[in-house]
Amino acid sequence: MKIKLMLLAVTLVPFSGGAAAFDLGKFLEDRVKQELNKDKPAPSQTTKQAPAASQSVAASPPPAGRKVDAAQLGFALFGEYSLEEENRIGSQISGNLLGAVKLVRDDKLQNYVNLVGHWVALQSGRQDVTWRFGVLDTEDINAFAAPGGYIFVTRGLYRLLDNEADLAGVLGHEIAHVTQKHHLKVLKQSSLIGALGQAASRKAQGSDPVVQNLIGNGAEIMARGLDKNAEYEADRVGMVYAARAGYTPWGLPGVLQDLAGLPARDSRTGLLYKTHPHPADRLAALGEAVDGRLDGVRGKEVADRFYRIR
Repeated sequence: MKIKLMLLAVTLVPFSGGAAAFDLGKFLEDRVKQELNKDKPAPSQTTKQAPAASQSVAASPPPAGRKVDAAQLGFALFGEYSLEEENRIGSQISGNLLGAVKLVRDDKLQNYVNLVGHWVALQSGRQDVTWRFGVLDTEDINAFAAPGGYIFVTRGLYRLLDNEADLAGVLGHEIAHVTQKHHLKVLKQSSLIGALGQAASRKAQGSDPVVQNLIGNGAEIMARGLDKNAEYEADRVGMVYAARAGYTPWGLPGVLQDLAGLPARDSRTGLLYKTHPHPADRLAALGEAVDGRLDGVRGKEVADRFYRIR
């Protein structure tokens, strides 16, 4: 029987960040910038997605009292991304991710993860996107989500899972990022900064203007991660999705406990701790939020049909 959630959080041994044998985050970000530069428009062309950022880089130095971009400010404060825009952003981000790391060449594994992922996603109520799931061929321990329903788990993380409930919990967390539109909210915040003229700062001037647009900001989110409140919310919502799907809600907390028990300098977790809070902190936040509310939920672990990776 699994240990109660609060006990899991208390009994963890804290440790500092992992070693940086291979910085997948930097690799992904560099790869995204290279790909985006291929499609960089000529100076005479205009880019609908990032007019403020492109104009700000051209001005050196920026004029004092730069006017606010009213249209961009209005969108940042009150606008919403259309479903077509969300799909386009997610497609570009996931495409560049797959350009850096390929999928595991195991059709049975990919089909299995898609079956479990689609079942959990059905519990989210978000059926206006086409959900896609995949296992990335890297021993790094991590998982990623992109707008539009793109979900990826690394082979390294998959190897740590013990049963189907663990997988459902991990996928539920990433599905929650999409349903709660965490990445899109960060993009809107970036749009607000640009509209207020802060994109004309010295830091922005030294960067590629294309990386300041929606896709570029999305690439940075994938490489650097969301803020901790978004991760905590995805943990809470993901547990609920897994429980609705008939799994024990303790799958995700069990995975977090396993992650927290890894050696402090495990090179496989270097990117994980750049893109997520420490598992001990996530468990503590979950324990405070759940506070016994799921103790009566009786779900299944489904260990017998869990696909063991070769």
